[in-house]
Amino acid sequence: MTIIHCVFWNCSFNIYICIHSNFPHLEKKSRSCKRIQLLQTIMLTYYNSTFPTFFLTGVPGLEWAHVWISIPFCCLYLTALSGNTLILFIVLTEQSLHEPMYYFLSMLSTTDIGLCLSTLGTVLGIFWVNTREISFNACLSQMFFIHLFTFMESSVLLAMAFDRFVAISNPLRYATILTHARIAQIGLAVITRGTVILTPLVLLLKRLSFCHSHVLHHSYCFHPDVMKLSCSDTKINSAFGLAAIISTAGVDSIFILLSYVLIIRSVLNIASPEERKKAFSTCISHITAVAIFYIPLISLSFVHRFGKHAPPYVPTLIANVYLLIPPVMNPIIYSVKTKQIQKAMFKLLCSKRTHI
Repeated sequence: MTIIHCVFWNCSFNIYICIHSNFPHLEKKSRSCKRIQLLQTIMLTYYNSTFPTFFLTGVPGLEWAHVWISIPFCCLYLTALSGNTLILFIVLTEQSLHEPMYYFLSMLSTTDIGLCLSTLGTVLGIFWVNTREISFNACLSQMFFIHLFTFMESSVLLAMAFDRFVAISNPLRYATILTHARIAQIGLAVITRGTVILTPLVLLLKRLSFCHSHVLHHSYCFHPDVMKLSCSDTKINSAFGLAAIISTAGVDSIFILLSYVLIIRSVLNIASPEERKKAFSTCISHITAVAIFYIPLISLSFVHRFGKHAPPYVPTLIANVYLLIPPVMNPIIYSVKTKQIQKAMFKLLCSKRTHI
C-alpha cells in the first residue's frame, strides 16, 4: 500500500461519516461504518510498521554544537575523497605503477571513496540542516552500501597481504603469479563475495515489523541499530549478521595474520640484514592500514556490547571514527611510506608547474 492509498482511504472514510451523520435513516449502517474505521486503523498501523520512517541521530547531548562539529567532519570527508582520488589518478596514469601492489592500492582507494560517499549525505545533512528522516528503503540501501564497502575493504586488505607474501617469499615468480587477469579475478571475487553475503542480510530485514521507537542511534543506517528497533523475532537476523561478520572480517583477519607469520618466516631466512630490513619495510604501510581498519571495528563492537553505561555520544563518535579514519589515513600512509607514490606525486606537481 502506498501513501496515496492511505490518503484516499482517509478522505473517502471522512465523506462516508459526514453523509451518515446528516441522514438519520442511514443510522442502521453505523456498525458497518465503525468496522470500516477499524479496518482503516489496522491498515494504517500495518503500513507504518512495515514501511517506517526512521530518524537518524547526530551526536546525542551535543545537538547545540552540530554546526561546529560539522567543520572537522567536512575536513575529514574532503581529505578522504581528495586523497583517495589522487591515489587512483596517479596509479592509473603513471606507467611505472602498473604493478600488482598498486592495483590493489587502487582497489583500496575505490572502497574508501565508496564508504565516504555512502555516509556523506546523511551525516552532513544532520549537522547542517538537521535532516534526520530517512525512509525504510533508503535506509536499507545505505546500509547495504556501507557494509558492502566495509566487507570489500577487509577483502582487499587480505589480497594485499597475499601480494606482500608472494613478493617476499617468491619474488622471481611474482609477476607470473599475480598477472593482470588474476588481479581482475580477485577484484571481481571481492565484489561478488560482499554482494552475496549482504543481499540476504538486507532482505531479511524486509520481513520485520517496526512498532517501537523509530530513532536510530547513528547518523547513518547500521544493521544492528535497525534490527534493535524491530518488534518481531530477530534471532535469524542476529545469527545471519554474526555469520556475515565472521565469514568476512573474522576469516580475513585470521588469513592476514597467517600471511604475516609466513612473511616473517621468509624474512628471517634472508641472510643479509639489509635485505631483511628492506623486505619488511615494504609491509609497514599495509600493517598500519590493517591496524586502522580493525582497531576501530573491534572498539565499536566492544562499545555496542559492553558500553551500556558509557555516555550516549561515545558510540556515535566511535562509529563515525570507524567509517572515516581508514579512508582518511590510507592515502596519507601510502603517500608517506611508499617512495614510488611520492615520486609519482612529485612528477605530477612538476608537470603542472611546467604547464603553468
